[in-house]
Amino acid sequence: MKDLQKHIVRVGLLLGLFAIVATTLVALTEQNTREQIKENQRQALLDGINALIPHDEYNNAILQDTLLLPPTQALGTEEPTLVYRARMDDEPIAAVLTVIAPDGYSGTIKMLVGIYYSGKLAGVRVIDHKETPGLGDKIDVKKDDWILQFEGLSLGNPPASKWRVKKDGGQFDQFTGATITPRAVVGAVKQSLEYFRKHRDELFAVAEEEE
Repeated sequence: MKDLQKHIVRVGLLLGLFAIVATTLVALTEQNTREQIKENQRQALLDGINALIPHDEYNNAILQDTLLLPPTQALGTEEPTLVYRARMDDEPIAAVLTVIAPDGYSGTIKMLVGIYYSGKLAGVRVIDHKETPGLGDKIDVKKDDWILQFEGLSLGNPPASKWRVKKDGGQFDQFTGATITPRAVVGAVKQSLEYFRKHRDELFAVAEEEE
């Protein structure tokens, strides 16, 4: 009888020890996975920013040099977003804004818009959308090079009257069978340039004041 009790106790202790080890391993794996996911997201964001602002054009820690903007109608945002500032030896180079085009064909279109301090566009990248495959999804640089045409443009180049798709009398191509999507992107990019022109100095001055 005593031997049976000892066996039961021994088995119970082993099971308890196994449970503790298993729980610890699961917790460690989850923690490591969570950290890896965060690092992957951070790297993806940095890659996206560097696609707009080449890394050799700035020397600050751009993911830490940020400004939190409240929901901003001019940028189409309904929740706080971060602005990433590129600097070279503390001199402002460019800002990368999160911009939402609310009027895409299939819903909102989320973009990163890089703008140099001079007001010239560094570039635009769509980072989230639900546009129709084969039609509206050509705004994605992985599908088409249409989005690359914004590089180097500004509010004066082209003139304000030309910041439209060609169907509306502007200079930007629409897609065959899909005008709403490019129209939404062009409008949102133009609005982001207007917002930057009005708020440029305060976008860069906040971090300097905090320092």
